[in-house]
Amino acid sequence: MQKIPLMVAKAGMVLSRDVFRTGSANGIPICGKDTELTDSLIARLENLNIQSVYVVGHPVWAEGDLSLEETLHDLDNRFEKVRHDPLMAKIYDIYAEHLKRSMGESGGRKAE
Repeated sequence: MQKIPLMVAKAGMVLSRDVFRTGSANGIPICGKDTELTDSLIARLENLNIQSVYVVGHPVWAEGDLSLEETLHDLDNRFEKVRHDPLMAKIYDIYAEHLKRSMGESGGRKAE
């Protein structure tokens, strides 16, 4: 899952969270989770002054973003000295699984 500015959203991307008019999860959603974006829906969200949306995977890469492989390598380095501890190993496993799910099936950047 990735939060992106609406201005870089493209048709075909899929919402990973509901979109609310006020940006607060306390109201009625404008668009539901798992909705595929279309050009007309993006235009409608712009008219409602929605600034950003959460989309499935990690479709937008900015300079300096790490691929899944690089991120997992960094995670390994951070947990290197404490992975023998069962609790820390479990935390590592949970976080690694979260990264794999949130960054998408491809696990990294698409070929440029």
